[in-house]
Amino acid sequence: MAFFAENIAKAGLEIKAIKLNPGNPFQWASGYRMPIYNDNRMFLFYPKHRDLIRYNFVNLIHEINLPDIIAGTSTAGIAPGALVANNLNLPFIYIRDKPKDHGLKNQIEGIDAEKDLEERTVIVIEDLISTGESSARAVEAVRNANGISEYCLSIFNYGFDKAAQLLNDLKPKCEVISLLDYNTLLKVAKEIGYLNDEQIKLLEEWRADPFGWGEKHGFPKVEKDKK
Repeated sequence: MAFFAENIAKAGLEIKAIKLNPGNPFQWASGYRMPIYNDNRMFLFYPKHRDLIRYNFVNLIHEINLPDIIAGTSTAGIAPGALVANNLNLPFIYIRDKPKDHGLKNQIEGIDAEKDLEERTVIVIEDLISTGESSARAVEAVRNANGISEYCLSIFNYGFDKAAQLLNDLKPKCEVISLLDYNTLLKVAKEIGYLNDEQIKLLEEWRADPFGWGEKHGFPKVEKDKK
């Protein structure tokens, strides 16, 4: 798996699906300034990279156990999830972050609103795991619909302790497995000369304290307009 993780890291940096800039960090939706930005939807544009993601998800699922259903999270997990389900010839559903406020008020799309998942096993596919909150909600949505969800797979994982704790605290816990993790990304970024030693050190500091890093290095959180 490490070999394929390194290939995904190289591809992500090459096509700028993953950007690293500790000198001028990105503003996340939360307002925090972070030295990394990840947009895995860019893999979809390139057939060979799209296939790299699909192939590794499929291999990983065969190692776990073939489920009854593949689920993608809305919105960025839908495309890779559908590719995987098609490859495995399995049913596919996608999970909204919250139920619709109109119509049938579905949270899970792909099954009849008057039925549930009938205790079938479901593997949830995410594009990215950061704080883990959206992943936990997706797993809980499956379980609330009478499905069995023990695994959440992602393309990339920042490796925040909060995310691991949140998913471990689910009853029963949900195991997270990611194709690429943050440490492997830094290793590859250093090996290919994408970043120098000083930049790598700053990124290692960020990983240790992601929500305090910006303030420490002169990039305070940007407070949202409360109008």
